[in-house]
Amino acid sequence: SAPIDELARVRGIGKVKAQVLAASLAIGRRMTQEVLPKQIRVKGAAEVADLLRDEAKMLDRECFWVLLLDGRNNLKKMPTIITSGLLDASLVHPREVFRDAIRSATAAVILAHNHPSGDPSPSAEDVRITRQLVQAGRTIDIKVLDHVVIGKAMASLEKDYFSMRESGVVDFS
Repeated sequence: SAPIDELARVRGIGKVKAQVLAASLAIGRRMTQEVLPKQIRVKGAAEVADLLRDEAKMLDRECFWVLLLDGRNNLKKMPTIITSGLLDASLVHPREVFRDAIRSATAAVILAHNHPSGDPSPSAEDVRITRQLVQAGRTIDIKVLDHVVIGKAMASLEKDYFSMRESGVVDFS
């Protein structure tokens, strides 16, 4: 709480160091008073679809997201698009999927992509890539919890998304 002039009189500090010190302490005070935003806990595919639905329905190309989760399945940051593909395909590689997960010491990930056609049923390629990513996750000790395909609401479908975990199409254990 000492003013800069008082800090500058301390032997070895000087005016510039006093200003830096005062600014550092002010930042520290602000950080302790900062209110953290509400944690978003992802419990299942429905929450993933809720997070991405509005963005996904506006896209005319397949896009691939990775949700980074902590040890309690709280979202570490809002999902961002990892890759964007053609009208009906999104090429994805394990290095792109796990790059941010490794950097941010993520405990688990959930994969998601959209189908611009509206039908959330996974293709054979979707299933193959998911199995490959689950295996890559095991190798680097980051759990892949699910892969959610987001479509569009249609009268002929019960849900506008498809969970590979819930359907049992891929073994995530």
